[in-house]
Amino acid sequence: MNLPYRVTSDLITGIEVARVTPRVRPELLVSGARGSHDESNFLLVRVTTKGGVQGLGEVSGTLTWSGEDGATAAHVIESALAPALVGRPLAPVSALERHMDTALAASPFTKSGVSTALWDAYARALDVPLAVALGGPARTEVPVKCSLSGSGDRLRTALDAARAAGFTAHKLKVGLDVTADAARLAELRGLVGPDGFIGLDANGGYRRRDAARAIELFTPYAPAFLEQPVAPDDVEGMAALRGRGLCLVADESVFGMASLIRVLRAGAADVVSLYIGKGGGPGRAVEMGRVAGALGAEVILGSNGELGVGAATQIHVACALESLAGDLPHDIIGRHYYIEDVLSTPTMISDGVARLPDGPGLGIPLDDTVWSLFAG
Repeated sequence: MNLPYRVTSDLITGIEVARVTPRVRPELLVSGARGSHDESNFLLVRVTTKGGVQGLGEVSGTLTWSGEDGATAAHVIESALAPALVGRPLAPVSALERHMDTALAASPFTKSGVSTALWDAYARALDVPLAVALGGPARTEVPVKCSLSGSGDRLRTALDAARAAGFTAHKLKVGLDVTADAARLAELRGLVGPDGFIGLDANGGYRRRDAARAIELFTPYAPAFLEQPVAPDDVEGMAALRGRGLCLVADESVFGMASLIRVLRAGAADVVSLYIGKGGGPGRAVEMGRVAGALGAEVILGSNGELGVGAATQIHVACALESLAGDLPHDIIGRHYYIEDVLSTPTMISDGVARLPDGPGLGIPLDDTVWSLFAG
């Protein structure tokens, strides 16, 4: 493709960051085998070009996931990534991502936030939606689900809040005690009825033997899937659990392309949960989804509690991919997890569906509500 001269000649002139700490809605607080997501110490990233184009990204990293958060991301962006990128052409973005890899080891969620801002600016320069710049769209909306935790009053309160937000599909956090988890699943099944959608996420909390027993106890309640039943590095354990009656989703076992290929070659998953953050950005997430499809697996979009900017990125990637799991909703919740969002116009997530935003780039209005966060 011959890109317009204004895109290939445009140079990056600035990369700025802004710390954001949105308040989690207590009734939807997620708790599981990896602890509780009760705080989001995130970071927004703004990329500016010589031609006046601006792009926005979000670092939705948490210390318990990848050792990253807003503080670590701000430091390495300012000290390593910005110096490596400023002065370089905006296109191709893939070349800029390679420069980031050279300048900084690991740190996928941090690189993802910068990559998203670069892709947003690139798509805005082309005057097309990000999903189009990524090779899509294959669709304009995707079904979504909401994670639930606890039992008794806590579970019922969370379910009520999720329903009030329009969610009709749910994912129950398990991975703690097999017997107690089975009882909580039975409770949720009673609350949503025989036809209600329930998925399960163990976050790698079970040992192999416990996971096998869990599948036996869970199966009568017809969950749609069991996500990451054993530890992320136990790919052989994941493979041994397939074919026992539940669809297995690999999440923590898959961070980048190498681990994706390892998991799928081992036959360790039916479905892969892709994160924009784990993959290192929207372009690489789409590449991983295409490889997964070529190796016979379907994908869903996973979440680390993204705000509106991150949720918009998830929607664009989901709509750009062809190999999505047709019967499984995605973990795109955005503003619904928080008391407030950073966007004046919230990402379109309603009635259990996430809809592709209109407009170029992420389709997010870049107004004073957003830019005021970067002041000072």
